[in-house]
Amino acid sequence: MLRHVTAGVDGSVESLATAHWAAREAVRRGAPLRLVHAWQWHPRPPASVPMGNSEHEWAQATLNQVVGSVRAAHPDLHIDSRLVSDSPVGALLASPDETELLVLGSRGLGGLAGFMVGSVSQRVVARSVRPVVLVRAGRAAADEHSTTPGGKEPSPQTHGTSNRDVVLGLDVRHPCDELIEFGFEAARLQGAALRVVHAFSVPSADGADLHAVTGAGAEVLAAQERAVVAALRPWCAKYPEISVTETVSEGRPAAALAHASSEARLVVVGRKIRASHLGTHIGPVAHAVLHHANCPVAVVPHA
Repeated sequence: MLRHVTAGVDGSVESLATAHWAAREAVRRGAPLRLVHAWQWHPRPPASVPMGNSEHEWAQATLNQVVGSVRAAHPDLHIDSRLVSDSPVGALLASPDETELLVLGSRGLGGLAGFMVGSVSQRVVARSVRPVVLVRAGRAAADEHSTTPGGKEPSPQTHGTSNRDVVLGLDVRHPCDELIEFGFEAARLQGAALRVVHAFSVPSADGADLHAVTGAGAEVLAAQERAVVAALRPWCAKYPEISVTETVSEGRPAAALAHASSEARLVVVGRKIRASHLGTHIGPVAHAVLHHANCPVAVVPHA
């Protein structure tokens, strides 16, 4: 069964950027696009619903507007639009067997908006069994220099000209095949180079920096670099066409990835699948990257 790239839309500027990013990704993957808009009946319609419209009518009009915008940019893309009477989280997590990738919008950097605690996006990220990409309005198309202004895929002559890499966050203590494969595949699909970022911390007994106390930092760094190369070796053999660079440094992984995101088209991080579905825990590194990254972020669930 051919799985969809599924995007959640709600009529906001963020969701329109989300829909177009998802459409470009569907084209790259040769997959159909599914646009989902969830609505729920309220005794008193919210102020956003115009006078003379029911909530259902306004929800349908909102979805139709997004579908029309995406279809104008991608006339050959198969689009399945779904208006669902359900909570946004429930609607987006439904039918995981039909979904290859979920794409959601986010608002701004930091603060209390977007995918902060309690938001739809963070709850979906925490519970999805499929990879989830968070897209920020105003950055999605800009981060894909090989995409034309109308949102269409570029011609073969111009594909791959972007100087922005796909960035993959790697923890050599727990290298994960699903995560590494997603990063390589994303780079292949987008015609981009792959930059693998690994940051590590080796505190001394009194909490001082390893370099300052023992001078053994170079040896530890070399060992970490060898571990990164070993983890990537089979994937570099599988994807020989992908240019791969490794950045290994001592420090906080989240800070290293947030810094790398300023020159990236996509940051890929992992989320360990938990046995319990209580709460919205996604791991400290993924949580921090989602808050501070300057580009779309893909969160890949793994065992």
